[in-house]
Amino acid sequence: AGRDWTARGLLRRLRIRRAATKIGGLVSCAMGEPMEVDGKPSGELDEALYSRQLYVLGKEAMHKMTSCDVLIVGVRGLGIEIAKNVVLAGVRSVTLLDNEPATIADLGSNFFLHAADVGKPRAAVCAKRLAELNNYVSVRHLDGEFSPEAAAKFSVVVLADQPISLALRVNAVCHAAAIPMIRAETLGIMGSIFCDFGDAFVVSDTTGEEPMSVLVSSIGKDAAGVVTTHDEHRHGFEDGDHVTFTEVQGMTELNGCAPLKISVKGPYTFSVGDTSAYGDYVGGGYAHQVKMPATISHKPLAAALLEPSFLESDFGKMDRPLQLHALSQALSAFRDEHGGQLPTPGDASHVERVLALAKEANARLASPAELSEPLLRTIAAGSAASISPVCAFIGGIAAQEVLKAASAKFGPLTQFFYYDATEALPTPLDSPLPAAEIAPAGDRYDGMTAVFGRSVVARLKAQRYFLVGAGAIGCEMLKNWALMGLGAGEGGLIVVTDPDSIEKSNLNRQFLFRPWDVSKPKSVCAAAKVLEMNGEVHIDAQTHKVGDESEDIYSDDFMEGLSGICNALDNVNARLYMDSRAVYYKKPLLESGTLGTKGNVQVVVPFLTESYASSRDPPEKSIPVCTLKNFPNQIEHTIQWARDVFEGLFKQNAEDANAYLSQADFLSKLEQQPGVRKPTLQALHQNLVSDRPRTLDDCVAWARHRFEEYFHNTIA
Repeated sequence: AGRDWTARGLLRRLRIRRAATKIGGLVSCAMGEPMEVDGKPSGELDEALYSRQLYVLGKEAMHKMTSCDVLIVGVRGLGIEIAKNVVLAGVRSVTLLDNEPATIADLGSNFFLHAADVGKPRAAVCAKRLAELNNYVSVRHLDGEFSPEAAAKFSVVVLADQPISLALRVNAVCHAAAIPMIRAETLGIMGSIFCDFGDAFVVSDTTGEEPMSVLVSSIGKDAAGVVTTHDEHRHGFEDGDHVTFTEVQGMTELNGCAPLKISVKGPYTFSVGDTSAYGDYVGGGYAHQVKMPATISHKPLAAALLEPSFLESDFGKMDRPLQLHALSQALSAFRDEHGGQLPTPGDASHVERVLALAKEANARLASPAELSEPLLRTIAAGSAASISPVCAFIGGIAAQEVLKAASAKFGPLTQFFYYDATEALPTPLDSPLPAAEIAPAGDRYDGMTAVFGRSVVARLKAQRYFLVGAGAIGCEMLKNWALMGLGAGEGGLIVVTDPDSIEKSNLNRQFLFRPWDVSKPKSVCAAAKVLEMNGEVHIDAQTHKVGDESEDIYSDDFMEGLSGICNALDNVNARLYMDSRAVYYKKPLLESGTLGTKGNVQVVVPFLTESYASSRDPPEKSIPVCTLKNFPNQIEHTIQWARDVFEGLFKQNAEDANAYLSQADFLSKLEQQPGVRKPTLQALHQNLVSDRPRTLDDCVAWARHRFEEYFHNTIA
């Protein structure tokens, strides 16, 4: 907070310099090079900036990323989403290639393009603003025509919204050189990703989860070598996992052995292979999971198109991937036929041509799909649109695949991923919107209009939403809302509140903030960025903490005037409070959260879904009381025992005593809890009457008696 964030101070410390190089005949203009920042030389990890990411990836993976050069071809809404995420993550360099002039429609999905940028080359404009996100990443843009051979100069290649015809040529170069290639596209309400990491891509850790250890109760001495684990918990292993052993009695050959590949036989059993030559198992021992490198083999794009493998995005739409696979090829072929243009919204002849091409593509598949013509027509009609929610979703996943390729950590996507959100459309698939409803108006909302219709766009503009939190999720929500036009019409409003100020560690994932914003209020800075993206949005930035103490601010009138509430919080208590308010005022609630590489979303709709408080996360693995008292065999058992005892002695008993002394109705409430009534009364009597310490000597005596009880009497 005491640093010099003035322009002079920034220039002195960051020493931004421009450079120009040639890559395969293309001119590369660099907006910023890796440099010394705050005394840290280029290449050294800034743990204050990357603290959260280091927790997930680890230093080894992060160091690999910092030597990775990424090429991104195509910088519409999807391309800029991928670029933003990759730059924040901290690769060595990101190079953009897109010399097409920005259009008015681009303002609906590319958050780094402003109205004044219309007509200028997309990549050149975006590179400068992208470079502000991370001073450790060099951001360049290429001028000139792209040659697939130029891809060989990079560590990872990303094609965003590029036709399959180009992807096939680039993939031929990348696959031969073992350069990971990712193709991602959004087509209105649909999106897809394809990954080819080569014939033999080695992944150091396919899941990123902590290795598990289990207590062994028996090991068979035979050809199968079946290991049985303690029956309190499932072992959690999968076929192909590797384990080693420690503290095994009798069959000591297993202790410290080389990792053994296992075959799971049941929730409490697995086989390690032939143990007939080993000693007889006597007892004890632990099986420890060992993370082993895995070699992934991907087909090149040409072969994968004919025999695709899919990662399912929705188990309620198991018939969709093959259909969307055929549609994606059809739309790409349509682009080749029409000079790079996708179907014009409202043009029925274009849609019918796409349908015919989809049938041809489907016929080429090894296992053709049963095509739904209403589905294909509906998606094709709006396929020219680039809408921010789909760009954000597909861009987030595609960027994660880039990081997998750069770090060799986490298993890559195999190989196609297709997604659609047709359930969000205002009409059924067999009832398309009239042409007048989806006709372009020549404004930033044309993409949304082509997919959802002018009436839905008007309703979005009139929404009044309350966003609680302006951190990582809050920044993403505000970005999407600004691009969609939420609150941009008459009567519309976004109210965002967050009591926190910006810290350096926030900059790695909260992309609305810059280094010179550190120590400023999050909500105020975020609102300013929203207005840069879309000056039509009505937004009110506040710094109040939600809770009982702010109900005079977020009063009945305020809550009743809302269209909905969105939580972007980092603690359960605040979530429960906002959920109670949403239920009371009968308002929709959007709830989400992240934990490392995992995330969740819950949509709460009054009278239709359960509320957030109606269900809780499953509890952490509990430890049976009998194990804690009689058979503690792991470090966590002793820790849990100590926590339970501490809470009983110094928390629960003290709270009950204070409640008894301060609440007149304490005993009457206790009568309604027969299961805890007697032990609570006994504890109150001990703490306030029979064993109440009155002097320091009494306290020492009390502590001595507890020590003797726990660490001598119950053991001896």
